[in-house]
Amino acid sequence: MTSTDAQVARPSRPTVRATPATAVIASVVLVELSSGITQGFLSPLLRGLTETLRVSAADLNWISIANLLASVAFTPVLSRMGDLYGHRRVLRWNLAIVLLGSVLVGLSRSFGTLLVGQILQGAFAGFFPLLVGILRNRAGKAGADADGESRRGISLMVAALVGGIAFGLVASGFVAKAVDSPTAALWVPAVATAVALAVTWPLLPESEHRPGGRVDWAGGLLLCLGLVALMLGLGLGGTPGWEWTSARTLAVLVGGALVTALWVAVELRTPEPMIDVRMFRRRNVVVVSLVTLTFTFGMIGLQVANPVFMGTDPAENGYGLGLDPFAIGLAMLPNMLALALGALLAPALAAAVSDRLTLVAGSLLMAAGYLLSLTCHSDQALFLAGTAVAGLGTGFLQHSTRTLAVESVPHDRTSVGSGINELLINVGGSVGAAAVLTVFAARTPAGHALPALGAYTTSWTLCTVVALAGAGLGLLYRDPRAGEARR
Repeated sequence: MTSTDAQVARPSRPTVRATPATAVIASVVLVELSSGITQGFLSPLLRGLTETLRVSAADLNWISIANLLASVAFTPVLSRMGDLYGHRRVLRWNLAIVLLGSVLVGLSRSFGTLLVGQILQGAFAGFFPLLVGILRNRAGKAGADADGESRRGISLMVAALVGGIAFGLVASGFVAKAVDSPTAALWVPAVATAVALAVTWPLLPESEHRPGGRVDWAGGLLLCLGLVALMLGLGLGGTPGWEWTSARTLAVLVGGALVTALWVAVELRTPEPMIDVRMFRRRNVVVVSLVTLTFTFGMIGLQVANPVFMGTDPAENGYGLGLDPFAIGLAMLPNMLALALGALLAPALAAAVSDRLTLVAGSLLMAAGYLLSLTCHSDQALFLAGTAVAGLGTGFLQHSTRTLAVESVPHDRTSVGSGINELLINVGGSVGAAAVLTVFAARTPAGHALPALGAYTTSWTLCTVVALAGAGLGLLYRDPRAGEARR
């Protein structure tokens, strides 16, 4: 063992002053609220940005893709560094990165600057695994009681995250309506992140136990390169100059697949891998991972499409709800509130009917919600009811997949286990956003900013089919209480 490794392996000194549980919980909630605000603030502004930044609705999907690709790069590294060097220390740097990105977003007067800011904001994906690490290390125990406490904590964190998204929707919509500046609302996440950093700096406790080891930088770099190449190929595929059969598109996709395969080979030979790919030999890990990919496909894939649809004037375009930014924020609340409710109810539902049926129920509710939006998009009340039904299912899955991911890893790799799930959330969302971008690009007439109605109906249909596939995958989960030890 090198001197550096020995230094890392040495347990940190006990906390000088015990942090009250209420202060820890309040800090965790505040960080997740800021994360939610950062993720939700932009939706009511998207329709207006097509004019302010002179971009098309299809181009706006790149906001989601850039943000998600950055999350893919940040999540595994931040998660592993948190387990090794202290969750609080890494979380502080994480908040600072997001704050820098939020300031760039606030200063944005061009689409390029906005994308750069969104890339840095993508580091918010590290918040959740680092906070889970703080909570689980603070509990300092293992077994059923720890799992129960972890599930309750994750449920609260998901609810806080969704609450932040809802607040971000309303706050940015209100600012856009009240302030005579098309970009004033872009400062909302900067304020939220600055408050979270300032308030939690002295309150959150540091992890007292840190295992020895190092960051697998080679594995992290290969993983990022492979996934980014795959996501770029999927995102650009089908657009002018990037036809699916073009050499450029095929080279990026094949290259990304080869680099990802190389990453797997490297991780199998690395004593301390960034992500231990051997655990994907376990049936339940694979099932939960695939369900995570399917539910985030629609959840994030429609993140741009639905708000743009709500803000489109039916008198001018023949479809849409014709809502202003503030009304869009309010219209998205049923989805957000249902999602928070689903996350809070998920632990009780899993205890009553099993984790397996909770996964299936969540996917079926999402499919039903997308189908209702598809068939009743001309009726505002029914359309919003569809988003609420989908939100309830999303809440079940947000909690269930995150919980099962944490419980599948050793106690000293809590952040890595949660980080893997966050990584899959971003990958599934990237694929969904790329698919919707392809549909929008194909259905947007030349010289127009907005697509034809068929772009939306195709996207809702695609998300319905993927959600139904998630329900089928959920049936393959083997519930530990049915006879298999929890992994």
